[in-house]
Order: sequence, then C-alpha cells, then structure tokens
Amino acid sequence: MEDVTDQAFRLMCRKFGSALVYTEFVSADAIVRSIRSTLSKMTVSDEERPVAIQIYGKEPEVMAEAAQITEAAGPDIIDINFGCPVKRVAGKGAGAGLLLDVPRMLAITRAVTDAVQLPVTVKTRLGWDADHIIIEELAEQLQDAGAQALTIHGRTRKQMYKGSADWAPIARVKANPRLHIPIIANGDITDGDTALRCYEQTHADAIMIGRGAIGRPWVFEEVSAVLQGKEPPRHDHEWYLDVLKQQVDDSIARSGEQRGIWHIRRHLAATPLLKGIPDFRQQRVAILRAETREELFELLDSVPPTSEKV
Repeated sequence: MEDVTDQAFRLMCRKFGSALVYTEFVSADAIVRSIRSTLSKMTVSDEERPVAIQIYGKEPEVMAEAAQITEAAGPDIIDINFGCPVKRVAGKGAGAGLLLDVPRMLAITRAVTDAVQLPVTVKTRLGWDADHIIIEELAEQLQDAGAQALTIHGRTRKQMYKGSADWAPIARVKANPRLHIPIIANGDITDGDTALRCYEQTHADAIMIGRGAIGRPWVFEEVSAVLQGKEPPRHDHEWYLDVLKQQVDDSIARSGEQRGIWHIRRHLAATPLLKGIPDFRQQRVAILRAETREELFELLDSVPPTSEKV
C-alpha cells in the first residue's frame, strides 16, 4: 500500500466507514536518519483516529529507536510490517523476509514493545512458501514477544499477490485457546460478500482491506452495511465519479497539480469504474496520461456507466 494510504486517502476511508486506518509503511532506517520524505508520511490528524503508523526494518535496535520517534508522532498504534513480499524489502531481510529468521522477528517485536508505551501490533503472512506454513506456531510466539494484535495475510511470501488467499490457517490460529490477542484476517477481501465469508470462515476479530480499497474507497460503506445485515447502498454513476474527482483534488492540494495527478494514477488505474466500458484500453490509457486537472476531469466525465460492480 506504499504511495496509496496517504492522509487524504485515509480520511476518505474513515468517511466511508473504515474503523481503523494505517499509514504507508515507513522504513525504520529512514526514520532514524530523519529523512524528510519519510517523516512526512508519519503525519496524522485527529480526524482520522484511530490510526496506526506502520514501520519496517531488520535490526532490533534500529526498530526500537524508530518506534520511539514514531510514538512521538502521535499515532494510536504502532504496527510492525513482517509481511511485505517485494524484493527490495523482503530480499534485504525485512518485511516478509523475516519469515526466514523467526528469532530476529521475535527480537524486533520485543525490542519495539519494550521501547514504547503505545500498543504494538504485527502484520505478517502464513509463511515463506507452501512447504513452510508457520503461522500457527508463530502467532503464539509473537503474542509472547509482546504483540497486542496480529494481522495475517492469507498468502505466503512466495505467492506475492498471486493465486487465492487461504483463510483456513487464519481460522486455526483464531481457534487456538492459548491466543488471547485479536486476530485480524487479510487477503482477497474486496466487497461485502467476501468480508462476510471471511468472518464466517475465520471467526477473526476483525478484517483488513488493503488492495480492495484502491480506486474504490467506498468499499468500506458496502462492507459495513453487509456485516450489519443491511442492503449495501447503491449510488449513481456520477456519485462514484465525484469520489474519484475528490481524490484527485485532495492529491493536487497536497502535492501540486502535476505531482498530485501522478500520485493518484494508481487509484485511477485500479478503479472498477473503467471496467466493462467500450474502448476500455484506449480510455484507460488516455486517463492515465492526462497531465492537467482539466484534461483529467474531462476524460472522467466522458466515461459511460459500467455494468460491472463498483
């Protein structure tokens, strides 16, 4: 979710019903070195609370120092990322790379929890690959190391984001009578129906939506309704377009017109509003190449209603 969950997007997700939001993950090394661009990602506001700042790294001492700096930024929770699978993170022994070095993962967890007063939570995956599904034992170890909640993505590191998430190991973790910390299920939760199935299959205390919110922050409105046994709200095409336009305006206000439009392109590329329309590829390319707000809004206004679920 790097370059996705900036403050403007978090505020929008809260507006639509997200119960807790997380910052982009931030490097502990960069925090300790006071890299300005990294520290800017740690700015949180009262309007988005409760909010967690997520940090990652591979050295217990550096992570502890970074956690203290993070605590001073004023989040409600500090979350440790042991789940990022990308090569530049996991390949250097951080994120999901620590699934290959559990003792170090536990040392980091203990160091961070000892260094701060805030609740410390952890996010990780099932294991490194299908032959090493370690989450059931690991969950107990992380709890013993001080983690106060555990989010589990139902894939291995080797899977990256391919294939389907496996919620069964999450259900087994949740059924462990020795575990008393909240278990949060993550992976392939994209709408109200998948959210309900995940709850029913895992009995998790909460669910986390990540990529399913990119380009469609209104997903939380739908999920909230379904989980309450209500009919999910439906809006007209212009309503959804207005939400995307607000995201564009928020991004421009934060970074200026050119950089703001560049920043929001990941949301525009992922939004289901562009699926199932005539000349989908041509229209999508044109939108992603737009350089000005005026040009971009003109192209968005020309998008016809889609028959696809949004």
